[in-house]
Amino acid sequence: MSVYIIYECRKSSSIDEYVEEFLRNYENLKLRKFSYSDIKKMTDGFKKQLGQGGFGSVFKGKLSNGCPVAVKMLAEAKGDGRDFINEVATIGMIRHVNVVQLLGFCFEGSKKALIYEYMPNGSLDKHLFSQDDVCTLSWSRILYSKNSDFGLAKLYPRNDSVVSLTNARGTMGFMAPELLYKNIGGISSKSDVYSFGMELMEMAGRRKNLNPFAENLSQIYFPSWIYDQLEQKGEVEIKDATAEEKDVGNRMIIIALWCIQLKLADRPSMTNVVGMLEDTSEPLQMPPKPALAPERTRS
Repeated sequence: MSVYIIYECRKSSSIDEYVEEFLRNYENLKLRKFSYSDIKKMTDGFKKQLGQGGFGSVFKGKLSNGCPVAVKMLAEAKGDGRDFINEVATIGMIRHVNVVQLLGFCFEGSKKALIYEYMPNGSLDKHLFSQDDVCTLSWSRILYSKNSDFGLAKLYPRNDSVVSLTNARGTMGFMAPELLYKNIGGISSKSDVYSFGMELMEMAGRRKNLNPFAENLSQIYFPSWIYDQLEQKGEVEIKDATAEEKDVGNRMIIIALWCIQLKLADRPSMTNVVGMLEDTSEPLQMPPKPALAPERTRS
């Protein structure tokens, strides 16, 4: 028992030193380290939950200066915490108008949290998919959304060849297949490319990528249905959009189809995705038809 206690103390001390070294090395990021008691205080005891996903729950909070924040309490993950700190560094270094800014983190034993800037207008899907199936945003304003949660899948390793939905981390429909099937490949930046592709497709098509209540069997998996539309008609009809916006929307859909390819090698890098989005003069080839799962695991 005493040997185990000594080991745990040394382990804890080692992680604490790693965190302090991280804060010194990345001082320019201006990320704040919060204690768990700080988190409880800023969320008023986790009073207002904003949402819940595969990586944990999000709560509304307020810093001591009155600044509103979104606090994501992460589900428990394996490892000694170094992977978490490394991801904090990666996320913290990103500064982009379409990426939610990371303001700080909490790492106290098994308690891990990410503190983001607060988005007062809520999540994009609430505007894209209202109850009466009417999009509440004009087509052009859809492109002003912000992203978060990228990279977190790497904190939750897979143990078996197929991961149960209970253990899988992420939002259904956006999770890359390699999070569920080991025989596809390892979790990498291409997993984020897949998720981005799904989001891009929903933004352009204004429809959920998975709809189990669809009237037509072919419309349950939106990427498959939209691929058929492109092959048959040469374009996808986008309502309430100008001719120029329709061209942009169809280009977004083709890029999205490349992003969600089953094989990691077939997906473009994020750099190439940005290039395809920005250089509209370059024609795009049609990718292979997307599949939900590897052939031998599909029933």
